[in-house]
Amino acid sequence: MTTTAPAPSPEVSDFLASPVLHLIDGRNVPSASGEVFPTVNPCNGETLTQVAFGGDEDVNRAVSAARRALDGPWGRMTPAQRSKILWRVGDLLEERVEEFALVEALDNGKPLTYARLVDVPLSADWFRYMAGWPTKLEGSTIPVTSTAAPGDYLAYTVREPVGVVAAIVAWNFPLLLAAWKLSPALAAGNTVILKPAEQTPLSAALLGEVLREAGIPDGVVNIVQGDGENVGAALSAHPGVDKVSFTGSTEVGRHIVGAARGNLKKVTLELGGKSPNIVFGDADIDAAIEGAAMAIFFNQGEACEAGSRLFVQSTVYDRVVEGVAEIASTLKVGDSLDPDTQMGPVVSEKQLDTVLGYLDSGRAEGATAVTGGGRKGDVGYFVEPTVLVDTTPNMRVVKEEIFGPVVTAIPFDDIDDIVRTANDTEYGLAAGIWTSDVSKAHNVAAGIKAGTVWINSYHVLDPALPFGGYKQSGWGREHGAAVLDAYTETKTVILKKG
Repeated sequence: MTTTAPAPSPEVSDFLASPVLHLIDGRNVPSASGEVFPTVNPCNGETLTQVAFGGDEDVNRAVSAARRALDGPWGRMTPAQRSKILWRVGDLLEERVEEFALVEALDNGKPLTYARLVDVPLSADWFRYMAGWPTKLEGSTIPVTSTAAPGDYLAYTVREPVGVVAAIVAWNFPLLLAAWKLSPALAAGNTVILKPAEQTPLSAALLGEVLREAGIPDGVVNIVQGDGENVGAALSAHPGVDKVSFTGSTEVGRHIVGAARGNLKKVTLELGGKSPNIVFGDADIDAAIEGAAMAIFFNQGEACEAGSRLFVQSTVYDRVVEGVAEIASTLKVGDSLDPDTQMGPVVSEKQLDTVLGYLDSGRAEGATAVTGGGRKGDVGYFVEPTVLVDTTPNMRVVKEEIFGPVVTAIPFDDIDDIVRTANDTEYGLAAGIWTSDVSKAHNVAAGIKAGTVWINSYHVLDPALPFGGYKQSGWGREHGAAVLDAYTETKTVILKKG
């Protein structure tokens, strides 16, 4: 059956008809330099619209606005008032789900169906979950018992906002990652400068509209568009920024750490991964096959926690590889707006070249593609879903993060060996385990050095569940109660009685 991709809605067409500007101090403003850059549709390489290209002066204006707002109406709001605003953001996102999903699909390339069912609803969920936290950021009363402090004291702690937060997000889940950063930062009472990825700037601009409509005061959230070399670097080094929260590559994360040294600002990093997905012979094999395919091909493989290293016990290796390859070969790869599309293009021509370079490297080093292995078509940035076998531990396709729809399938026999092999990586973001043996599942999970371990499942995320990495996959945790530690300072107050 032939399907036709829908045309953009009137609202989205109107949105794309004008250049996308910065949001600074409650107003949409062009760059001080007047420069713009194009954002393109990865399905066809055509320009969607022009976007303001930020620089030092724009960053300075945004930081100044955020510092003023920190001591202004936002700082004087009660926790209950902040809660109502954050809940309202979730409601407004839900009301505009079609508009946001369409913009996300056009700008990022992910299937419209998935943006509608996953990205936008989850973003609303994050704001609603974090809306419950402003009224629950409690301190504690602590007895003073030290013999070095004779006397009677009242000692207590309070949680206070860190201050001005720079939130720098990646391009694979543009709206959702913005929600991940903004919702806890705002819940804790901070002000924020959001820097969207230059590849996917559009949904952040729409989110700015929603935030203002929900009642966020001017200057509390500022959005500066542009690239990492200019805007990201300026924010990371700016003395008026108290904290950087970054999601992206490990390489860029290192640069941010270096730039943040000037005023020793706080830094949290959610970085890369090369996650192991382990299938034991006693697993529900049909479920494991579906889960392994989803672990790598969901969102075109552009997920930091993607199950890109598939380890399968030898007794079921051929069956699992055949099953994953069959799913890969039958996935509908196409235009993001086509309702039948299951996998869209990678985000940019640069990312296309990166993924194809890894495929070339794998072949040169002896890997074999059971299915896929190349570009799909000659229009847009489409990559065939690929399953590689005959790989060895030192191959680049096994060691390095590809960030595309490419999985390496590797057989194993010994349980102890597979734990060591799974941990043989500089990353430690996530892992998957497929088995019907509960004891084995927990024992292997205990041995895996990763921030999240899924058992008989993959890609399960929730606002209440901490998420982050071991080793070079990052510093700190997103989500749940743990994320509030990243956006608050604990102050101890000691009063001598009498």
